[in-house]
Amino acid sequence: MHVSRFDLNLFVVFDAIYTEGSLTRAAKVLNLTQPAVSHALGRLRERLGDPLFVRQGSRMVPTARARAMVSPVRHALGGFQRCLSDEGGFDASDAERTFVLGLRDGLEGCLLPPLMAQLMEEAPGIRLQSLTIRRRQMPTELASGRLDLACDVMLALPETIEHVPVLSGPMVVMMREGHPLAAGMDLPAYLAAQHVLVSSRREGPGLEDFGLARQGYRRHIRLRCQHYQAAISTVQNTDLLLTLPATLAGRLSRERMVLQPFPADLADLEMHLYWHRDQAGDPAHRWLRQKVLALLEEQQGQLMLNNERT
Repeated sequence: MHVSRFDLNLFVVFDAIYTEGSLTRAAKVLNLTQPAVSHALGRLRERLGDPLFVRQGSRMVPTARARAMVSPVRHALGGFQRCLSDEGGFDASDAERTFVLGLRDGLEGCLLPPLMAQLMEEAPGIRLQSLTIRRRQMPTELASGRLDLACDVMLALPETIEHVPVLSGPMVVMMREGHPLAAGMDLPAYLAAQHVLVSSRREGPGLEDFGLARQGYRRHIRLRCQHYQAAISTVQNTDLLLTLPATLAGRLSRERMVLQPFPADLADLEMHLYWHRDQAGDPAHRWLRQKVLALLEEQQGQLMLNNERT
């Protein structure tokens, strides 16, 4: 079928349903009634010969055809929007949109509070979702539009995924005040101690364990948990040690906690911000990206200032 005989507004509805995962929420974002959204979806299904979305519980889950469509549809819609925008502008105060961020536990706790504080003042209609994304799924999630931004370690990803370094710093070791190693710690003492590892995976080493393994060392992981807050509370009440990036430690540390340098030679941990190149020119996406980059740059500057003081 020729595009001139197709109602392009149906793609706007398609994008909203894909983003929100719900006819009700899509209708709210589009300022339409739910029956109007349902009717538009029915027309699109008929024209394309595919259900596009299948209900699973309370969510509308995209079919394979919908997942294949979403990137070119969003690219085209973004182009139309840029044509209509004043120099690609974006009015955050009047926008209705949900952004999905791929953040790991420690960074989520550092980035979301200041970011949401800004959005509460400047963008009352902007909503955020923060998810933990498996690294091997990140390119697909970004390409499909199910994920807008992700922050993680340096990864080998396709050329379609753009990225910039945002945080860099050494690993440090956190322990309770009064810990036997609080006054100083060498590598044998570190290896003789017992440790907490924070990971969303069921098994496998942490980043610091890869560095230790290359030098022929292995530490004793006594507790593996999913969240830094749980790990820190445990460290606060035991003699377990927690190794974490200095970029997070300053924000997460509590009273009566001690930070020691990591007692082995490891390269600084570098975090990157990732997005799909189809989103690069979208004014709304660029607006949020700049917000995130500014906050991460501020955190990097604070880390460097703390390092100078110590």
